[in-house]
Amino acid sequence: MSRTALEGVRVLDMTHVQSGPSATQLLAWLGADVVKVEAPGGDITRRQLRDVPDADSLYFTMLNCNKRSITLNTKTERGQEILTALVRGADVMVENFAPGAVERMGFTWERIREINPRIVYASIKGFGDGPYTAFKAYEVVAQAMGGSMATTGFEDGPPLATGAQIGDSGTGIHAVAGILAALLQRERTGRGQRVNVAMQHAVLNLCRVKLRDQQRLAHGPLAEYPNDTFGEEVPRSGNASGGGQPGWAVRCAPGGPNDYVYVIVQPVGWQPLSALIGRPELAADPEWATPEARLPKLAKMFQLIEEWTSTLPKWQVLQQLNSHNIPCGPILSPKEIIEDASLAANDMIVEVGHPERGTFTTVGNPLKLSDSPTTITTPPLLGQHNEEIYIGELGLGDEELRLLRSGGVI
Repeated sequence: MSRTALEGVRVLDMTHVQSGPSATQLLAWLGADVVKVEAPGGDITRRQLRDVPDADSLYFTMLNCNKRSITLNTKTERGQEILTALVRGADVMVENFAPGAVERMGFTWERIREINPRIVYASIKGFGDGPYTAFKAYEVVAQAMGGSMATTGFEDGPPLATGAQIGDSGTGIHAVAGILAALLQRERTGRGQRVNVAMQHAVLNLCRVKLRDQQRLAHGPLAEYPNDTFGEEVPRSGNASGGGQPGWAVRCAPGGPNDYVYVIVQPVGWQPLSALIGRPELAADPEWATPEARLPKLAKMFQLIEEWTSTLPKWQVLQQLNSHNIPCGPILSPKEIIEDASLAANDMIVEVGHPERGTFTTVGNPLKLSDSPTTITTPPLLGQHNEEIYIGELGLGDEELRLLRSGGVI
């Protein structure tokens, strides 16, 4: 039995920044041999947002664990010859350069397929074919154009970006799904194929409930939204749950920026909740007893709940709500998440050693496979595996490796 799910799968990682590296890191966590191909200057994120001088930044280290790194100048003739050899030996190639960049190197899909008919070639771009194709894509641009920002925020405020990287890492996860599907299909056909994923499309896929509500809006106001008025477009609705059961983030003591608990009010939960907040009579009051009666006054309902929660710390609120099976969750800050013992016990908050910067904290593999446990290993230094791959695997000689370095090829 294989130790890891993707053992024996070689991934040629020609990605940078976040969307591509997040995808290839997940493949590495699943057991693939991921070889990160970097220009001699390295992935730009090695130097961005540095907190330790002259060491790879957390931006880089948290997206490139479990990989090997080689350097290669693909603009040189010898560099293109070496890249051809790397493509020939790979199962998967992933890139997220600007549109047309790989093609300008001379590596069109047709040529790549000719070099290696079994390769799965995945490209992550900002947009699909059309008027946006040449737009520069960034995380929040993808959120803006995928439907997220227009529906995030409060009714009387501007569109807001979410702190979750749904444009970058969200697209990376979509790319992994396409790559794994293509590898599975290759088992039946013997052929590789092209996988294309656009950041705008991935964000749109994650915003499907808002497209649902846009269509529902044609038949009247959205009763589960706290908004007073509705026009022709789905409004921003604050912390409304977006589902069939109303929810809201209510303030707790002592009133700090993250002293909140998110509470969902199900029909079965109203009686115990009304008792907890000191208003047991509301369980039988026809003005409050049913979901239909409560919907027109959601703001007042959550105000009553908050009058209770604001007197207690969020962990005490959480304990009391959970004791009555009322769906809820505390708002956890990044600091609280890093310090959460249960997340560490589940290998979701992981300490990783690094030769230059010491130990850093990162996110673990969210995909838990019973036969393929993940061990998070340190990200590679720039070009750390040049000798191992170029001499040990491609068969180049010591002298040629020296000439490649002196000639700026690696």
